[in-house]
Amino acid sequence: MSPATKELLKKVRMMVPPMLEKFHKGMLGRVAVIGGSENYTGAPYFSAMASARLGADLSHVICTPPAANVIKTYSPNLMVHPIMRESPSSTPVSSISKPVIAMLAHLHSLVIGPGLGRDDLMQATVAEVITAAREKKIPLVLDADALWLIQQKPDLVRGYKECVLTPNVVEFGRLAQAVGVDTEGDTGRKGCQALANALGGVMVVRKGGVDWISDGTDEYTVTGEGEGGRKRSGGQGDTLTGSIGTLLAWRNMYLENQWDREGDMGREETLMLAAWGGSAITRECSRLAFMKRGRSLQASDLTEEVPVAFETLIGEKEESKL
Repeated sequence: MSPATKELLKKVRMMVPPMLEKFHKGMLGRVAVIGGSENYTGAPYFSAMASARLGADLSHVICTPPAANVIKTYSPNLMVHPIMRESPSSTPVSSISKPVIAMLAHLHSLVIGPGLGRDDLMQATVAEVITAAREKKIPLVLDADALWLIQQKPDLVRGYKECVLTPNVVEFGRLAQAVGVDTEGDTGRKGCQALANALGGVMVVRKGGVDWISDGTDEYTVTGEGEGGRKRSGGQGDTLTGSIGTLLAWRNMYLENQWDREGDMGREETLMLAAWGGSAITRECSRLAFMKRGRSLQASDLTEEVPVAFETLIGEKEESKL
């Protein structure tokens, strides 16, 4: 492990709240995942469970009724809300988005995209929710088909510095093209900074053999280069989004001085640390799962490794122990 990685892990640990007797239910993280449609039920589950396994108190899934019926059978630990609707529903977009927007006041962070799909009604609903989340300054993590929406409407997130995008290489290229950025084939430091700057300083996590993380500045451009597994089964990126979601919730507590914290890190640095920390935890989950499962590795195997990866990389604070 490089000295730079050790220093970043030390800072991530500073942002992790201890489990204190004074904290009540929900204070250690209220995270929601919007996604889950008739054809896609695994992705939102993996994201929400990663959030829960990392340590969020409350983990929600906001999805369509058919998806909700399935996701509820996966785990009783998640709160599943059958609010979203797909075409050809006649329900107005505003009527669908209203109860979701009402939930925002009770959330620390919001993940959008896992299992969302490209249905016009789903995409339109999410666009309204993103707009409302910006107004309320709710941190966002956007992945998968939420990135498809941003390709069509980049102004939804442009300039919103409480937003993390997690594209793979293909999604990265499409986003760059959509906002008129010529990366000259560079999807590393230069390309990642260019895309982040074109979107007004959002945090970009370009997933790959090495994860590049940047808000467009040199100061907060870093790499996630921990060793991962060699099996590229679908769904591993959902562990990333859920992990970032929980770290963003803890970031909120850190910034609000809800315990006797270390350091005095600001919003920009802690946003980068949440994104980088999610990358580090996911890569370690992938490595641990691959060591056990090898070629048979599936996304669900990463879920079980989340608490192990946390303990290995960050470690529990003494104040949390009995």
